[in-house]
Amino acid sequence: MKQSIPYRQTVGFLFTAVFGTFLHFLFDLTGGNVFAALISAVNESIFEHMKLIFYPMVFFGIFQYCRWGKEYKTFWCVKLLGIFCGLALIPVLYYTYTGILGINADWFNITIFFLTAGVVYYLETKRFGKPCPIPPKAAIATLLLIGISFTVLTFFPPEIPFFRDPQTGTYGFQK
Repeated sequence: MKQSIPYRQTVGFLFTAVFGTFLHFLFDLTGGNVFAALISAVNESIFEHMKLIFYPMVFFGIFQYCRWGKEYKTFWCVKLLGIFCGLALIPVLYYTYTGILGINADWFNITIFFLTAGVVYYLETKRFGKPCPIPPKAAIATLLLIGISFTVLTFFPPEIPFFRDPQTGTYGFQK
């Protein structure tokens, strides 16, 4: 039985929700392992929380592509646009609510993560089968550059609020 795109995307949302949640705790669970730092949040900064949407979506995207994504010439373009949307939504929603309300609530941050994942997979569902301007190789190269940027900025973050852990005042990977 061939599954519909909405079904496949719902599975992607669930994978991202579960794996992203796991990645939130992975660094601490491994005792601060440097390899865990590559894909998991090493602190509570907004930047590190963006990894929680990026890596699950990329990993699930690879799975999707191997299973059915080759059916769509625009698959990687759609994935890239979805991931860009997710990477933009997390800081926009966070800074909007903290700026308006003047508080930082963990329950709302968790809600932002799940809401972002849902919105992104919904938007991707609507994009499959439609024209997309980014060639597959360019989309894949861009995703690789984003992954490399996450790695570099985890270990060498600029000392600006976006990279600062609000609980400890530290930046990036701390051994």
